[in-house]
Amino acid sequence: MSAAVTTARQSRSSRTSSWWVGVAIVLVAANLRPAVVGVAPLLSEIRASEGLSGTAAGVLTALPVLCFGLLAPAAPRLARRFGIERAVLGALVLLCAGFAVRAAGSVVLLFAGTLLVGAAIAIGNVLLPALIKRDFAHRTGVMTGLYTMAISAGGALAAGVTVPVASAAGLDWHGALAVWGLFALIALVFWLPQLRRVDHRTGSGGMRVSGLWRDGLAWQVTAFMGLQSLGYYAVSTWIPAVFADRGFDPEAAGWLLSLASFVGIAGSMAAPLLATRFPRQRLIAVGVTGVTALGLLGVIALPGAELVSMALLGFGQGAALGLALTLVALRSPDAAHASQLSGMAQSIGYVVAASGPFLVGAVHDATGTWTVPLVLLLLLFVPQGVVGVLAGRDRRVRSGLSP
Repeated sequence: MSAAVTTARQSRSSRTSSWWVGVAIVLVAANLRPAVVGVAPLLSEIRASEGLSGTAAGVLTALPVLCFGLLAPAAPRLARRFGIERAVLGALVLLCAGFAVRAAGSVVLLFAGTLLVGAAIAIGNVLLPALIKRDFAHRTGVMTGLYTMAISAGGALAAGVTVPVASAAGLDWHGALAVWGLFALIALVFWLPQLRRVDHRTGSGGMRVSGLWRDGLAWQVTAFMGLQSLGYYAVSTWIPAVFADRGFDPEAAGWLLSLASFVGIAGSMAAPLLATRFPRQRLIAVGVTGVTALGLLGVIALPGAELVSMALLGFGQGAALGLALTLVALRSPDAAHASQLSGMAQSIGYVVAASGPFLVGAVHDATGTWTVPLVLLLLLFVPQGVVGVLAGRDRRVRSGLSP
């Protein structure tokens, strides 16, 4: 009887631990976009206050995305050395510091703080999918859906409430950005209990994955991640400015972006659940890419239909992100491969994505219109659909393990 009682207690303790880990992952995920998306509704104010050109503003918004790419390979190394939970905790501390530095006052500190938040989010971007693969191997679809849903929800809140909260509290753009540091601090507090866990590694006994960068399937997953991210960050950065030029006030433009992010929550939850039900995800990749393209086409060609266009755009973007992250898990045989594939997909993918905000701003400066850069973004959905079909095949990446 005592053995049965002990087993029951251990089972309840395991369920409680899994529940707490799930909540902590969701809270951390919710902090992976506000630091970036929250700048977009304030970009006109920042440019007016600091005298930034469109190109300089594009650099500002591209910096964190560039960090996502350049620093992603460091995340698996940090996890192997310090443990995945401690690495995520360090990222949260760095994120809070970045918010504080960015809000301190000068343009130099604005850019410096942006680099810090970009570095912090790069670590979280890579390690959370690996943690899901390790601790929720039999519930990958559900947890990946919740993870991507939290990412979309964080972006939606940042897009929609940054300007209204700042206006209500009488804050300038410095204070408006600093508010999101409190949200990061909450996630940090919830993450602290994870440090008591024994298994701090990403799996496979701390072994390194070798040969992944020579695997064609890994490159296809990477390309899909990069192209969908490029479109997301380019649109998130500049769509409020597009609507402002059409006569929308900053708050209304921010809410249109927020609408896309809120609708994206449904897409980011639906795509992983659907993708994990089938061995192949080719039709899903084509579908989410087509919906996103249709939404952007509406933004370009149908002034007056912004609500419908942004809803379609948001659903497609959320679903594309959910699918990209799910492909990392589905194409990986274990957590070690998931960590390395996540690092590869996000390092290359986000370096590609970082060019989006910069190029859109530069092309707008050169042409004086938003139509040309938006059409260029629209054309990129063709290669996105192609690599999505290739990455959606029922295969696993092939590589070896070494100490």
